[in-house]
Formats: sequence, C-alpha cells, structure tokens
Amino acid sequence: MEPYRAIASAHADGIIDLSIGSPVDPTPQIVREALVQATDAHAYPLTTGTSELSSSIVSWFARRRGVTGLTTAQVLPTIGSKEFVAWLPIMLGLKPGDIVVHPTAAYPTYEIGAVMAGATALAEDDPAKWPAATKLVWLNSPGNPDGSVLTAEHLRACVVRARELGAVLVSDECYAELGWDAPWGSERIPSLLADDVRGDSFDNLLCAYSLSKQSNMAGYRASFIAGSADLIAPLTNIRRQAGMMVPEPVQRAMTVALGDDDHVAAQREIYRARRNVLKPALESAGFRIDHSEAGLYLWATEGRDAWDSIDRLAHLGILGGPGHFYGTHYPNHIRLSLTATDERIHSAVDRLRQA
Repeated sequence: MEPYRAIASAHADGIIDLSIGSPVDPTPQIVREALVQATDAHAYPLTTGTSELSSSIVSWFARRRGVTGLTTAQVLPTIGSKEFVAWLPIMLGLKPGDIVVHPTAAYPTYEIGAVMAGATALAEDDPAKWPAATKLVWLNSPGNPDGSVLTAEHLRACVVRARELGAVLVSDECYAELGWDAPWGSERIPSLLADDVRGDSFDNLLCAYSLSKQSNMAGYRASFIAGSADLIAPLTNIRRQAGMMVPEPVQRAMTVALGDDDHVAAQREIYRARRNVLKPALESAGFRIDHSEAGLYLWATEGRDAWDSIDRLAHLGILGGPGHFYGTHYPNHIRLSLTATDERIHSAVDRLRQA
C-alpha cells in the first residue's frame, strides 16, 4: 500500500485515508469521566469483570440484541475483540488437522488465529459445505469488509450445522448497532444468541462484541463475549492464568457506555450522514456498491482488479483498502471506511465528482 499512500499524500489538499476503520470522533464525555473517576485502581482487576460490568453486559444483550436468559456467568470482558479472535483457536486447544471456517470476505485475523494454532482455515459461507473436521466457525454480521447482514434464518441453519459437527460457533457482531438499508435501518440486526435463533440452549455458541465503533473506544480495548457457560468457564480460567485482564478503569468506562444508548444513537447518525454523501458520489464516479447494508464500510467495485481502483483513487488523494486483503474471493472490490472526519468525507465527495 505504501506506493499508493505516497501518491495520495502528494495531493494538493492532502490525503483522505478511508483504508482503516479507526474512529476519529471523540469518545463520549460520560465514558471519559467514568475512566477518570476510576483511576485509583490499586488492586488487580477481575478477569471475569466487576459485577456491575457483568450485569451491564447481560442487560445490554437483552435490551439491544434480543437475547434473554443470559446470566453473569455467561459473559466475559476481553482486551479488545482482536486478541480474542486471534487467540481463541489456541484457547480451545485446536491442533493440526482441525478446521476453522470463516467468511469468504473476511477480516484477516480469523485466518491468522487458525494458523497460530496450527489448524487449517477454510473460507466457506454455506453451512452445508462445512466439513466434518470443523472445530470452530466464525460468522461476522454485519460483515467486515462487505457490510452484509446474516438473516435469522441463515443463523439458525448455522446453529443446526455447527451442533451436528460438535463445532464451536462464534458470531462477531461488533457493527450491529450500525444498520442502514431496509430492513436494518429500522429493525434489529439478528444476533446468533437471540431467542429466535439459538433455540432453548446456548450450547456451542459465543458472540463477540466491541465498543470500539459504537462508542469510539478503540483506544480503550473494550470488548466482551457472551454465550455458553461451558465455554466461558474454561476461557475465563485460561485468561486468568495468562494475565488477560481488562484494566478496572476500562471496565468502569465500559459499564457506563453500555448503560447509555443516547451516545450510540448520536454516533450512528454521524456515520449515516457520511454514508449518505459518500455512497452516491462513488456510484456517480462509476463504482457499484455491493452489500454494505450495515457497518462502517462501503464495499465497492468498478468491475476490474482492485489495485487498478486503488490506483485511480490514490491519484485523487483518496486511499482505500483492496479486496485482496480480505481473502481470495473478491479481487475486484475495495473497502472504503466511514471513519474519516466530515470535512475529509466531503472533500472525497468533491474529488470524486470532479474526476
């Protein structure tokens, strides 16, 4: 990417970096104040999280994700979601010959985690094609990079197949509060743990969630998982012994963030406004936007190799991410993030219109 970054940086009005989904908007004041008030953190933090944090996670899942029946023994804070994604295959004891399934358009860490454990990564979206040696399956809805949403019907099929295989099924749902196109602009994006998806059991199931995007807390490394108590318990013990504990001030900030829906709604509207101008500008410039019905990205194509599109945009001072970075299935797509300031997004729109 460095040659293209150099080209984009040479633009007279500066680079517009839409290649990385790192938030640029301020962390909510109530979250920052909670962190400051908890800085007298003289004792070691609890791996399981404070009772207040555990309760807030349970309440949040019921209120925002349609998940009832969770207990505090079924939730666990993590140091961001990336470390959990990367280390889960090892923590589950996967070995050579075991298969880790992930989406065909995928965040690279799903595959990296499998490689770290010596397992085999397989990109496959159809649960009927998951092989017998599958031990772990990653779902991602809304998806990164493509912003696709898995329906409740599809999630139910995944649950059935994973249980047939005896595989652990994990859904990475960190963009679930950011729905755009119908019906997800007004309806809740389905969760793997929702009552109408999982059935009467949490067996084999985990959900991973992050506050990085909806609360602009990427620098806090504030995430959590929920699901089967039979999975949470051994994961908790491993993480305790490995020192994988979320600092207590961050736990306090998470508790406050999870209890306040207003700042999430406000941030959603900021991203919506950016999307509402960037998407039509890309389309007018000859791009087709696929999926992208939710999440922080626009999954765009000109029908040619992604590197050609990256080069075209770089000469406009705009940096995107090539589909080649997200597996082998989408070589003609690029990913463009909504995590740039309003000024930079509007500048990108102007450049696209003048191209």
